[in-house]
Amino acid sequence: MAQIYKDVAALKAGLSGVAAVDGGVKVTDKKKFTSQTIDDLVWSAAFGDDATKAAARWVIRCAANDLGCPSASIQGLYDAFAAGKAKGFTVPAHNLRGMIYDKSRAIFRTAKATDAGAFIFEIAKSEMGYCDVRPAEYAACVLAAAIKEGHVGPVFIQGDHFQFAMKDYQKDPKATTDGIKKLTKEAIEGGFFNIDIDSSTLVVLERPSVKEQQRDNFERAAELTEFIRGLEPKGVTVSVGGEIGEVGKFNSTVEEFEEYFKGFQEKFKGKPISKMSVQTGTSHGGVILADGSRAEVTIDFNILRNITAACRKVGVGGTVQHGASTLPEKHFVEFPRSDAIEIHLATEFQRIVFDHPKLPVELREKMVKWIKETKPPEWKEGDAEAKNIEKCFKRAWGPVKKEFWSMPADARQAIVGTLEAKFTTLFKLLNVPGTKGVVNEFVKPAPVTPPKPAGL
Repeated sequence: MAQIYKDVAALKAGLSGVAAVDGGVKVTDKKKFTSQTIDDLVWSAAFGDDATKAAARWVIRCAANDLGCPSASIQGLYDAFAAGKAKGFTVPAHNLRGMIYDKSRAIFRTAKATDAGAFIFEIAKSEMGYCDVRPAEYAACVLAAAIKEGHVGPVFIQGDHFQFAMKDYQKDPKATTDGIKKLTKEAIEGGFFNIDIDSSTLVVLERPSVKEQQRDNFERAAELTEFIRGLEPKGVTVSVGGEIGEVGKFNSTVEEFEEYFKGFQEKFKGKPISKMSVQTGTSHGGVILADGSRAEVTIDFNILRNITAACRKVGVGGTVQHGASTLPEKHFVEFPRSDAIEIHLATEFQRIVFDHPKLPVELREKMVKWIKETKPPEWKEGDAEAKNIEKCFKRAWGPVKKEFWSMPADARQAIVGTLEAKFTTLFKLLNVPGTKGVVNEFVKPAPVTPPKPAGL
């Protein structure tokens, strides 16, 4: 059983004989470090006091550098897609809201078994709040999992939907933009070298031309991209994503991309976005019915194919599909065929956990009780209770965070086993097996050592 170091002094004592700390970290006893010390470090990174959290996260980041699994940007691979040097697969971006260490370990095991290298770990701006996971903690959990499973190669960690809220933006555009910049800085400092800017919420379809409809979208995206370029650590080009169609609303068009990108380049002349998120007919979390189940939706794969073609004319890797994890598995083979370079997956992983027969009954009951008493923002009076609970389940990750980490071993192993089987299936459907070679060819990580926290 992992321990949580009571303070930084105890953490330093725990490293004695297994890792040397100086300007970075040198693992001196890899077997002991990976068998026990990394578990103690990741638990401390999530649940220690503030100073111990900071120290544990720093040690994990630096140990990952030393052991050959540093946090990295996927920019080189997406540049290869744009140039026609990489093709035939779609990169899965795994949105992990809870059990991040255990789920990440399962993904790294899947990658090892399938010789895969093209996969992403991500968390959205909104989820960082209600799941109680800040960027530095998320990165520490993912990198600790890479270390634990002996992964060698770049690790892609992404900030998803760094989203502008239209109501807030209308009241105070500068304050809203500054808030996104603050989070972006925190994410990059925490080891996120892939950032998706979602200013598609600012599109105003009532304006007379497509360019004017997209203006606030591309202006803010250009501003944020320029800001990101000024924060990049030495040797790192952060992969930045843009978005033209707010997921769950109107389907995207080639003209929208073309006008967005022309406007973007008028505002910022430096390295542009690497990918473009589009709307094809899906919605985040799926369309939830009264009984809590989800309706099957119609997806237009031609949108992905046609906008990717437009992307590559201007040096952008291609399109990104959001809101797809609840689609039937039969659809997933179509994403590589439609030249989508990335797909974001979240809800189905959550459902596997919450609906699993091995999930402790008392834990599920505690979550449902919290939802009914709290009635989070997704709760709508008048909707069926089953529908409201299903909409709000994602909000319960944070309140029971430690309980998920502390589940009985048999329950955790069963749940993670089901998830691992799902990851393996998705990797195969998206043609991800065998991509380690192409990733190593086009991605050259530049390990970053963050400032050492006080006490170390």
